[in-house]
Amino acid sequence: MNAAVKSLGLSLPGFVLFAALGLSVADGSGWIGVALAVAAVVLGWLAIRGLATHFDTQGWARLGAPILLGLLILVLWEVTVRALAVPFVILPPPSAIAVKMSTSLPILWADMVQTVVKGALTGYVMGCGAAFLTAVAIDRSPFLQRGLLPVGNFVAALPIIGTAPILVMWFGFDWQSKAAVVVVMVFFPMLVNTVAGLSETTAMQRDLMHTYAASYRQTLFKLRLPAAMPFVFNGLKISSTLALIGAIVAEFFGSPTLGMGFRISTSVGQLALDMVWAEIVVAAIVGSAFYGSLAIIEKGVTFWHPSQRG
Repeated sequence: MNAAVKSLGLSLPGFVLFAALGLSVADGSGWIGVALAVAAVVLGWLAIRGLATHFDTQGWARLGAPILLGLLILVLWEVTVRALAVPFVILPPPSAIAVKMSTSLPILWADMVQTVVKGALTGYVMGCGAAFLTAVAIDRSPFLQRGLLPVGNFVAALPIIGTAPILVMWFGFDWQSKAAVVVVMVFFPMLVNTVAGLSETTAMQRDLMHTYAASYRQTLFKLRLPAAMPFVFNGLKISSTLALIGAIVAEFFGSPTLGMGFRISTSVGQLALDMVWAEIVVAAIVGSAFYGSLAIIEKGVTFWHPSQRG
């Protein structure tokens, strides 16, 4: 532990020093700024290894490593773009993206509400809810299990880039068509995971419930659904990322003058790459927060599962 403390004590101040030097001389410095950024990256990497390897992964150390890695990437990005004079049209530095976000908060908020709340979240709830109920019906009916699942796998393999414009033509240019695209994207991943979870219990466990004279409903709610929860949450987490992607892609094919996908497509045409990256950052933050919320709920619901221990 003393060696780890000494290593972190040397590498972390070095990372801060070289990062500050790189940012201060970045403009027009060429490869000098890049060299300083690389030195900061090396020292930052050593600091991350000290946090991740030698320290207890609980508390501040668990958050310190990813935060430091994020800063490392931002410093390298900022210094390299400015030192090599990369045109903003190709790759804007993080500082320009941050400025654009701070001056465009009303636009970003309106786009987020249109895409995430109205399109992605609505379609996510409808698609996952319908998939869950369908999975219960499939579990009850061997005919549906043999007939519907193969069709579901075929539909899930259809490219969203082909189905999205069709659904936009069917449901119009407002949020309803985006929700329909999201339903198509999240339905089958959620269905497959839930069906797999419902079959997770062993024959001995089901026979035990039978000896207790438990009905199908009692067995479902007392045994099979609790055992299926890790699979259900796996489907929910996979679908959470697919929902946002589906809503954004659907807006490329028609949307009112709001929405993250609409803003990205129009900003690319205007060569406003800072706005494009601002929308990407907002989408990443929202998607990460949604996924993290589901992971926290999963930890509370499936505390008994081996994956939640340690």
